[in-house]
Amino acid sequence: MAITKNPLIRYKILDKCFRNPYKTYYFETLLETINSTLYEITGDDKGIKTRQLRDDIAFMRSSEGWSIELGEFNDGKKKVYRYEDLNFSINNAPLNEIELNEFQSAIHVLSQFEGMPQFDGIQEIIAKLKYDLKAEETKQPFIGFDTNQDLKGMEHFSLLYNSTQNQLPLKITYQDFKSQHPYTFTLHPYYLKQYNKGWFLFGLHEEFMKSDWNVAIDRIIKIETLNKKFIPNKTIDWNDYFSDIIGVSKQVDGEIEEIVLHFNELTGKYMENKPIHETQKHKWLNDDTLEVKIKVIPNYELGRFILSYGESVTVIEPKHLKEEIKNRILSGLNNY
Repeated sequence: MAITKNPLIRYKILDKCFRNPYKTYYFETLLETINSTLYEITGDDKGIKTRQLRDDIAFMRSSEGWSIELGEFNDGKKKVYRYEDLNFSINNAPLNEIELNEFQSAIHVLSQFEGMPQFDGIQEIIAKLKYDLKAEETKQPFIGFDTNQDLKGMEHFSLLYNSTQNQLPLKITYQDFKSQHPYTFTLHPYYLKQYNKGWFLFGLHEEFMKSDWNVAIDRIIKIETLNKKFIPNKTIDWNDYFSDIIGVSKQVDGEIEEIVLHFNELTGKYMENKPIHETQKHKWLNDDTLEVKIKVIPNYELGRFILSYGESVTVIEPKHLKEEIKNRILSGLNNY
């Protein structure tokens, strides 16, 4: 294979083209797509030639690449290139040598930023990358990450990820905790969100035309992609959407309120170093009590969060939240 710059970028572009059931990609179309995308990403206007594209496809088909099953379908005198299985993606396949080298280079670059305040948290990312890439070489684990390997529904994650990335509508068979029987609906996926070790998919529920429909991955029974037009998200900025809540549930008519909490000394020290929310402001009222104020829309996850700290926290404001937490604690006492 000829050696040129940006091979992994080209493979990712081809992968996306081969998975797209709504556009016809001939050889020359693939070449144009790669060169135009490379120009947008890198500013390189030279692009690649026909021979390089043939080499790229050959590599992706090889065992050194991803052993892709690429169909060549006749369309008159031209051939259309498309995966035999449209659910396949090189993103789901094990890392090959090129990807491993790319990751090792990325780790080296990321390591240069350790210790800089604007890159807080990057040490954890670097450690996880190093650990994951060298997992086969390590006889015994020496570091643990806060993940739930046994989470039900994770077998669907790759399909959800690729469908969201490539804008493919989904047919989902689902059973929430309140339903006695599964039900099926069409969802146009927009955003994947992790919270409390679980994953949630947000998108447009086609029947209700609700753009922030929330699907818990562990309640999915069956899922498949649909060969139909995708309805894009035109209304929701997801960073803004989650900025005024804790967790993933948001009341339709919910309003932002100032939540005032008092923590005891020991837990207060913890809350100083690990804020509840980006709006948090706190101050010590005395040696024993830390007052924390956040501005969010009250929801189920906020209540669960407060209850998780038991006797070490007291709700001061708003009054309705204080009564809600009080009643839930009293109800819990009936269990004992």
